Amino acid sequence: MATSKNKKGDTVKVIAGKDKGREGKVTSVKDGKVIIEGINQVTKHTKPNQANPQGGIVQKSAPLDISNVMYVSKGKVSRVGFKVEDGKKVRYAKATGEVID
Repeated sequence: MATSKNKKGDTVKVIAGKDKGREGKVTSVKDGKVIIEGINQVTKHTKPNQANPQGGIVQKSAPLDISNVMYVSKGKVSRVGFKVEDGKKVRYAKATGEVID
């Protein structure tokens, strides 16, 4: 799969699904899916173990498809592009022209 344009730590807005319109910070990106803190929460039943001796029901963020989120730049949603500046490839927000990293 090609390089993902969204990276860990980016602020993104959900554009489709049950959490449409909500914003959050990306905690991981893998295989075309993103996990965003506090978004797409699911209930998971866990067995007792060393780390969690009580076990029980926990809330966990489930992965969302990367096509269902857009990068947020200065409060506006934007597509992300690549360009070369000073001989270095950088990401930039197409809506604002702001260099991301």
